[in-house]
Amino acid sequence: MRSAAATLRDVAANPHRLGAVVGVLMVLHTWGQNRHHHPHVHCVVTGGGLSCAASGPIDAARRWLACRPGLFLPVRVLSRVFRGTFRDGLDRLFEQGTLLLPGRLQALAQADARAVWWQALYAGDWVVYSKRPFGGPEQVLKYLARYTHRVAISNARLESLDDGRVTFRCKDYADGGRSKRLTLNAEELLRRFVQHVLPRGLVQVRHYGLLANGQRAVRLAVCRRLLWVATVAATVASAATVLIEPAQRRCCPKCGGTRLGYRELTPAPAECVAGSADSS
Repeated sequence: MRSAAATLRDVAANPHRLGAVVGVLMVLHTWGQNRHHHPHVHCVVTGGGLSCAASGPIDAARRWLACRPGLFLPVRVLSRVFRGTFRDGLDRLFEQGTLLLPGRLQALAQADARAVWWQALYAGDWVVYSKRPFGGPEQVLKYLARYTHRVAISNARLESLDDGRVTFRCKDYADGGRSKRLTLNAEELLRRFVQHVLPRGLVQVRHYGLLANGQRAVRLAVCRRLLWVATVAATVASAATVLIEPAQRRCCPKCGGTRLGYRELTPAPAECVAGSADSS
């Protein structure tokens, strides 16, 4: 989660990319459909942010910088920056003795063995998936909310338990996302399940950038004000482009002349008005 946040922060702050501090809501997710250990994070990121220096501090004269239409940040750049950031963080954990690997992975504690391992991993591109939400931000938040307080497998997915074997439903994304049944030994299902029990104190939902808890209220108030000013300016600019025809000069309906003479109308005699009333 730290590597993903640092990647978004560094690439977004680059003046050649966006040059702004963005807001990030991040949710940790550790399982796939078959309940294997598949840690990854889902990020909801603002499509712009407050202007900042390349090193990260927000400018004193704050401006809202929106990303280009159809492009938030280049995915290939995000992938490569994340790869380097993740490797550096992992190396620091090894050097500090914080990361302990069991069994055959213990050899990675040696720097030489780790360098060979990293060289093989660097041979392929790492994948960062980025897209605009099809159903809007509300749909994305509803999707992520289902994982914040859910266990790795719900009772609704369990179908049967026969002779120590458990059958449950899952989607096979390699086969077009079709729903299938998967049967495992009870021990294997429990082994996969306990991989997704988070350690005590680990925060699963985190906020970074504009949404960080420290200055969130102040920064969001500034963002809302700047976005409101930009919206008003765009509305005024669009209204100014509307062609307004000037009023036509008054003219005589008979000859079309513009030199009109005005005179007061004399009131009609009283008997004429009375006569017209009698005739009606």
